[in-house]
Amino acid sequence: MNYIWEVVGRQPTGQQQPSGADTIQKLCDRVASSTLLEDRRDAVRALKSLSKKYRMEVGTMAMDHLVRILQSDRTDTEILGYALDTLYNIVCSDEEEEPEESQQKQEDDLGAQFTEKFIGDPDNITLLLALLEEFDFHVRWPGVKLLTALLKSQCAPVQSIVLVSPMGVSRLMDLLADSREVIRNDGLLLLQQLTKGNTAIQKIVAFENAFERLLEIITEEGSSDGGIVVEDCLLLLLNLLKNNSSNQNFFKEGSYIQKMKSWFEVGDDNSGWSAQKVTNLHLMLQLVRVMVSPVNAPGATASCQKAMFQCGLLQQLCTILMATGVPADILTETINTVSEVIRGSEVNQDYFASVNAPSNPPRPAIVVLLMSMVNERQPFVLRCAVLYCFQCFLYKNQKGQGEIVATLLPSTIDASSVSAGQLLCGGLFSADSLSNWCAAVALAHALQDNLTQKEQLLRVQLATSLGKPPVSLLQQCTNILSQGDKLERRGSRVQTKVGLLMLLCTWISNCPIAVMHFLHNQDNVPFLTGQISENLGEDERLVQGLCALLLGICIYYNDNSLENYTKEKLKQLIEKRIGKENFVEKLGFITKHELYSRAAQKPQPAFSAPEHMLFDHEFTKLIKELEGMITKAVLKSSEDEKKEEEVKKTLEQHDSIITQYKELIREQDCQITELKEQVASLSSQSETLQNTVTQQFSQIQQHRDQYNILKLKLGTEQFSGKDSHVNGLQPEERSQLREQLEELQRQNQLLQTQLTDRDSLITSLVRECVCVSRLSERAVVCLQEVELLRAQLQSQSAEITELQREKQELLRAPDATVRGPGEDRVCVELESRLSAQTAEAQKLKEEVQALLERKEVMEKELASASSTAAVMQTEKSQLQQELQESKKEQDDLLMLLADQDQKILSLKHRLKGLGETIEDEDDLDARDQSDDDDDDEEECDE
Repeated sequence: MNYIWEVVGRQPTGQQQPSGADTIQKLCDRVASSTLLEDRRDAVRALKSLSKKYRMEVGTMAMDHLVRILQSDRTDTEILGYALDTLYNIVCSDEEEEPEESQQKQEDDLGAQFTEKFIGDPDNITLLLALLEEFDFHVRWPGVKLLTALLKSQCAPVQSIVLVSPMGVSRLMDLLADSREVIRNDGLLLLQQLTKGNTAIQKIVAFENAFERLLEIITEEGSSDGGIVVEDCLLLLLNLLKNNSSNQNFFKEGSYIQKMKSWFEVGDDNSGWSAQKVTNLHLMLQLVRVMVSPVNAPGATASCQKAMFQCGLLQQLCTILMATGVPADILTETINTVSEVIRGSEVNQDYFASVNAPSNPPRPAIVVLLMSMVNERQPFVLRCAVLYCFQCFLYKNQKGQGEIVATLLPSTIDASSVSAGQLLCGGLFSADSLSNWCAAVALAHALQDNLTQKEQLLRVQLATSLGKPPVSLLQQCTNILSQGDKLERRGSRVQTKVGLLMLLCTWISNCPIAVMHFLHNQDNVPFLTGQISENLGEDERLVQGLCALLLGICIYYNDNSLENYTKEKLKQLIEKRIGKENFVEKLGFITKHELYSRAAQKPQPAFSAPEHMLFDHEFTKLIKELEGMITKAVLKSSEDEKKEEEVKKTLEQHDSIITQYKELIREQDCQITELKEQVASLSSQSETLQNTVTQQFSQIQQHRDQYNILKLKLGTEQFSGKDSHVNGLQPEERSQLREQLEELQRQNQLLQTQLTDRDSLITSLVRECVCVSRLSERAVVCLQEVELLRAQLQSQSAEITELQREKQELLRAPDATVRGPGEDRVCVELESRLSAQTAEAQKLKEEVQALLERKEVMEKELASASSTAAVMQTEKSQLQQELQESKKEQDDLLMLLADQDQKILSLKHRLKGLGETIEDEDDLDARDQSDDDDDDEEECDE
């Protein structure tokens, strides 16, 4: 019972009150030694009640015991809940109280120490992740809060442990599917801490279907009209998408951009904007900007911009932009968002140019926004946003640049309406220095990288006062610069001067005509040299640097059309009035300025105060590009320039020679391509010839088969009665048959001669193909194919000749003895021809190897060979035509052979009809062989 009294703080009278440390020590002993679960549960509950007041003591003495409770008592959810709550109180300070700053720092340090001790063993985090799978509310909720507190205190180490834990992130993602809102909402806070700055965890969370679930929660909670839960979801989405190209691409490919459109469907009644709605909509706009940020990959940004236009998101944003009653901060962020959605996208820029404000009469949205930019009563951040929107509209948009400059030209000015050009000129010459700067930068963006518009803007004339002739816009800008006394009365004259100098530098850079116009005014160069050479204060040093940049541009882009202000004379003037070293020092001061470094970081103009608006992002790029070139141009002497010109001339000559060689190589490439095409054509023709030869070979084989069948048939017949039958022929018939046989022999001889001519023609064609093969490796293959065809044709021709000879012997005089060559003789001849072909193929291979070794020599000879290519082409065409004719003639020869076979067959039939007995050649050979055997036997007997 004394234990219970110690816990509740009641002691028997006369005993000393124990200290908090003693009580906690007893409770820890109780937790460690008690065998009853109820005793351990009571002890842990008591530690929980003391953990806030005695945070140090409980954390020091009880943490290890609490971890063992989490390990051993997994079946009792109540004791698990007490242990988790106690650990949460140890690592997290009491948020309900508001301690002093020193006390708060001490509490944070204490929580960091206990967190470090807890995560010293990575198994503790793994154990905590396993406990989160417990569905019981008293275990899951304190487990979520404890892990969130650990992440807040030691984010990176805990993230590393969770990342390597099996299914660690997946278990945490299950919290978003919990039906109890308090666990789901605290799970959102947990995932926010878990995904901070860890790309790997962000990817895992995204691929665990986080986007789908978060968008569902946002819709269920009322989108922009929702509460703090919507804000938590949007913050988690920002963590997942910002600076994570993989998740951005996954978000786009999953068509989640289209689902964002419903967030911006703001009603007509914009009078009631709660603070939470403003916060939610602000975060939603930031999400859109994350997807189209200029720092993203250009291709990814362009695809997101296209998707936003196609789904109507850009149209919805423009509706908010032109709506009334929208809070100023939401309007500003909407302008910035629209700026980045249209930046560099031609389709989106064209749509934005067509947007009109709901006024009577309707005015273009660009004009309405420029009115806000040049109005000094508007908030500073809003004016910066409008300037950024105008810059993004003109970014890589030459069509939009031309439309803006056109509103300044005399032929297009409409006096009845306010145009963008009029507003820019009004802001450029107003009394507000910020309007001067914004208008100058906006007009400079209308000229950025657009030589045509730089020349067009030279036509702009301004009426300064009644009775005085109009002056050009360029002259008026320089007049304002030179009128220092008027600028002194404006307050921030440095800002105005910087704006005008940036406009002039952008205008005349890379535009010799504009440089000539600028130098044509006799007062401009003396003003610039006077500004650079004076010893002014710190603020004026920036103006001096920009004047040096402007004068350097006049030197670098000078075409020497003005005799008084050539490049050499301007450099001499700098050397006498300023000094080259002093000039370079003043020029280098620009890039050393702090505000220059800020402006160079990102395109959006982000300034803490109006007086800090001195540099534009695109202008910093121009300075970086021109500074080195101007320094070299000013420091170079006339002799160096002459040498450089000579070098340039030499380089130009070399370039011209290289260009000629390139053209020659290009022509040779074309010729080689043509020759390759011709070789390919020859190859196809060779394939056709191959097929033709194959068909002819099959036909010849058929004739041989028929001939063999005929010999077999004739072998069965005997020569009985041959002399009587032969003698029975009439002399007229016998002479007629002899004439027919002689005619057939003459025709066969003629066919043989024609075949020989075709062989010579094919041989000449092969020689021409060999010439073509020297220009291309493909021609070698073609040569081999032609040689193969030639060999096959020769073989077939020999076979045809052999068949003709056999037929002639069959048709000799009837009383003659028929005896033809045997099949073995044909085989021997074929084998000899095959050997000759093999030797010839080996010879061709050797020639190919020699040709490969002479490849480099052939490349040098290619130029000379090109002159003969045309002649070869003509000869090749003729050869192709002759080959085609040869093919036709060969077909005719085959037809004639077929006719001869028919005639020979008919003659045989007639001979048989007359009683003539025709024996086969094989039978005759067999009879001769038997006679020879009989003679041998007789000789042996003798």
